[in-house]
Amino acid sequence: MKIRRKLSVAAVVSLALAGLVLPMATPAAAASLTEVTSFGNNPGGMRMHIYVPDSRPANPAIVVAMHGCGGSGPGFYSSSEFASLADRQGFIVIYPSAQQQAGFGKCFDTWSDAAKRRGGGSDPVSIVSMVTYAQQRYGGDPNRVFATGSSSGGMMTNHMLAVYPDVFKAGAAFMGVPFNCFAGAADFPPGRSKCTGGSMNRTPQQWGDAVRQAYPGYTGPRPRMQLWHGTADTLVPYSLLEEEIEQWTNVFGLSQTPTSSDTPQPNWNRRRYASSSGTVPVEAYSIQGAGHSLPSGGMAAQAIAFFGL
Repeated sequence: MKIRRKLSVAAVVSLALAGLVLPMATPAAAASLTEVTSFGNNPGGMRMHIYVPDSRPANPAIVVAMHGCGGSGPGFYSSSEFASLADRQGFIVIYPSAQQQAGFGKCFDTWSDAAKRRGGGSDPVSIVSMVTYAQQRYGGDPNRVFATGSSSGGMMTNHMLAVYPDVFKAGAAFMGVPFNCFAGAADFPPGRSKCTGGSMNRTPQQWGDAVRQAYPGYTGPRPRMQLWHGTADTLVPYSLLEEEIEQWTNVFGLSQTPTSSDTPQPNWNRRRYASSSGTVPVEAYSIQGAGHSLPSGGMAAQAIAFFGL
């Protein structure tokens, strides 16, 4: 299945009135969203769509962009700005579609024991298979693989960076929760989840230990994390942003006190947590007055900039 972008009728009419459209002109070939039906080991039974821009380097970066509960890969392609940014910056975007049924429809598995350890199975293994496919098929750069997502996809972003720190170099989680926040499938549905019930509170050490236990013995570099949350979010409480900050600053051995803060845009309050070398492994955005509605305009570009793309 392919979803092709169309030149708007208004644009064509405007060009015609300006005398810029030749009678026999045909539109240039445009990149399209394509479904990949066989991409390797797929224990999560997931669907994969991929967007490969026409103009790209020989070894393009890969961004895995994940939808919220009840959504789909094609839906997130249409509703987010990652594909248009890929056209400009020349990176590949993978759009997985979750198939695990949960309280809000199909969601990414961030609750099962299998999903919480490297190579354990379920959705994380399927997503890594998609990354491997893009590397083999399109020459994707293994040193520039990134994860991002909204709501359930934001939760899965935290998850993938914890379980596969050797695959992902950075992530941008919108409206997510810390890794290992859900105790199991029974804790995930809305209304009876301890994780999203608004009272989740663990120590930074406990959160950090959860990440370290996902891949015991791993001593390599950890992927950097960018976190986003609306202050008026009641579906996934804003308080969970603080728990995410505690988790990832602990993983990097950083203080929970930001080294700087600013307002990149009106109502966007950013806190940055820099290392002694001056790099910023963790940064967090509080979007004043925003509910469960991220990412909105301009946020995807900020995520891509954090990735270094």
